[in-house]
Amino acid sequence: MSIRIILDSPPEFYTNLDTIRGQVVLTLVRDEHVGTITVKLEGESRTALGIPPENPGLGIARERRSAGDTVHENHKILYKVAQVFPEENGGAAQPPFVLNRGQHHFPFQFRFPFNNACSNSEAMARIGGVMGAGGIFGMGFRVMDGTKQLMYSHVTKTLPPSFTGFPGEAEIRYFVKVTVQRPGLLRENWRYQMGLKFLPIEPPRPEKTNQEAYARRPYAFHTKSPSPTPPPLAQKKRSSFFGRSSSAPSTPVNGPPSPAGSATPPSVEMSARLPHPAILTCNKPIPLRLIAKKLVPSHAEVYLIALQIELVGNTTVRCQNLVNTEVSRWVIVARHGLSVPLSKPEDAVGTEMVVPDTLWNSFPLPNTVMPTFVTCNLSRDYQLEVKLGLCWGKPAGPATASTSFRGGRGRPPPPSRDPSDLPQELHLPLHFSTVQVYSGLTPPPALVEAMRQGRGRRVSSSTRPRPQQQQQQQSQQQRPPPSPSSPLSAETHHHQQAAAAAPALPPRPAAQQQQQQQAAPPYDDAPPTYEEAMAEEMTGPVFPPGAARPAYSGVTDTDETSLPPEKG
Repeated sequence: MSIRIILDSPPEFYTNLDTIRGQVVLTLVRDEHVGTITVKLEGESRTALGIPPENPGLGIARERRSAGDTVHENHKILYKVAQVFPEENGGAAQPPFVLNRGQHHFPFQFRFPFNNACSNSEAMARIGGVMGAGGIFGMGFRVMDGTKQLMYSHVTKTLPPSFTGFPGEAEIRYFVKVTVQRPGLLRENWRYQMGLKFLPIEPPRPEKTNQEAYARRPYAFHTKSPSPTPPPLAQKKRSSFFGRSSSAPSTPVNGPPSPAGSATPPSVEMSARLPHPAILTCNKPIPLRLIAKKLVPSHAEVYLIALQIELVGNTTVRCQNLVNTEVSRWVIVARHGLSVPLSKPEDAVGTEMVVPDTLWNSFPLPNTVMPTFVTCNLSRDYQLEVKLGLCWGKPAGPATASTSFRGGRGRPPPPSRDPSDLPQELHLPLHFSTVQVYSGLTPPPALVEAMRQGRGRRVSSSTRPRPQQQQQQQSQQQRPPPSPSSPLSAETHHHQQAAAAAPALPPRPAAQQQQQQQAAPPYDDAPPTYEEAMAEEMTGPVFPPGAARPAYSGVTDTDETSLPPEKG
C-alpha cells in the first residue's frame, strides 16, 4: 500500500484566492475494505514557550504548572475538509466498500480563503466528532475538535505566511492531509500529508503622495587640536670633567599653531527618507533617499565613507499568558571605503545634496524576509536602520580606511603624518521605528473595488437616518448616543437602538406592516463582508506580463515540524 498526493502545476508558493488542485493516488497490493477517503487543507500557527522560574503560575491555582514546563498554543488558521470517496451524492450505498488491487485516483480541489478560520467561533463550535455514515466504529471519518479553539483569544486577519526559523518555539505551516479510513476496531487508518508554502496577498496600497517619512540627525565635527611645531635641536655642549656644562641648557619653543587647528569644524544634517507610509516590498530594493544639508559656514569638505542598511524584524511569540520577542537582522547593504562628497567649501548654508541611490538600489530584500503580519499567537513587524560614516577631510584609500561598522581596522596611517591632518570620522545611525513589508502580490482589481464599495455602503448605511430613529429623536435628546468609533460599529448601534425600541411601539396590522416593508428603502441591507468580497469568480493576484511569482524561502522544511508534540 502507498499513498501519494500529486498537485497540478504547483507554483513556488500559494496565496489567497488560489485554487489548489490535485489527486490522491492510492496503490493497493490486495483488495481492501475502505470506509471513506478524505482530504483536508490545513494551516496551523503553533507556539511553545517554557514557563520561567519567576512566573510559575498559569491561570487559577488548580491549573498551575511547575517552572520549567512548556505550554503550547495551536491555532487552526485554515481548515477545509472534502470527502473524495465515496462521493457524497453517489447514491444509497453504505460503507464499507471494497477497492480492488491496483492504482486508484481521487481528484480534489480547494480554494484558499482570505482570513483565518479560527476566529469564527460559530464555525469552530460546529466542527468536531465523527462525520460521515456508519457511526464511531470506523465507519466515518474523524475531524478536529473545534471547541478547543474557543479556549484561546483570536483575531481576524489575513492568513499569515509560512514561517519557521525559531525551532521549538514558533512556526506557521500549511499542508494537505489525506486519511483513508479502514473499518474495524483494530485496524489503523492510513494517513499521508504534504507541506505547502504560502505567501499572502498584500493589502491595497494607499495612493502615492509627496509625503515622506524621515529620520534625521546632525553630524557635528569637533575642532581639531592645534599641533605644536617640533622644537629645534639643541646643540651639544662640551661638559667639564665634573659634569658641569659650559652654558645653560636651551628650552624648547613651540611654533605657531597649524592652520588646520583654527579651521571652523563642519556640521552636516543627514536625513534618510522613505515614501509615507513607509512600505518596503519583498524581493525589491528599498525606496530610500539620503540627503545632506550644510548647517554652518565652513570651508571644510565632508565625505560619505561608509553606508550600511539593516532591516530589523521583531517577532512577538504569544503562548497563553506568556510573551517572548525574538529579534532578527538582515544586512541589506554594506558599503565601505567610499568617497562621496557631501559638502563643498563654496556651498552656502542650507545647501542640500542628494546622495546617489546607485549605492543601494541594486540590493533587493532577501527572499527570507516575510511580509508584516499579525495572527492570533504570532506577529512580525520591522524597523529600519541606516548607519552612516562621515569624514571631515579627504578620506584615506580603501587599504588605509580607518574603521568600519563591524569594528575592523585597516592599516594604520604613516607615523610621520601630522595628527591634525588626519581625517576625523563620525559613525551614527538613522532609525525608522516602524516600517511595513508587503509581499508584492497585488490584489485583483475586483477585490479592491468590492472592498471600497463595502466601506462606502457601511458609511452610507450608518449615516442615513431610519424611520424608527426619526420617531425616537425626542426621547433620545436627553441622552445622545456616543459617537461611533467606526462605520460598522455605528451601524450595529443603530440596529441595537431599533431593536430596543421595537417593543414600545403599538402593534400594527399584518397588511399595514407588509405594505410598509415593501415601500421602505433597504436600510437593513447588510454591507458585504470580507468573505462575500471573496467571490468564487475572482481571480488570484495580479502579476506583470511575463513575470513569475517571486522567490520566497520562509520555510526550511515544509514537511517536518520543529515543535514537540503537545502533552495531554
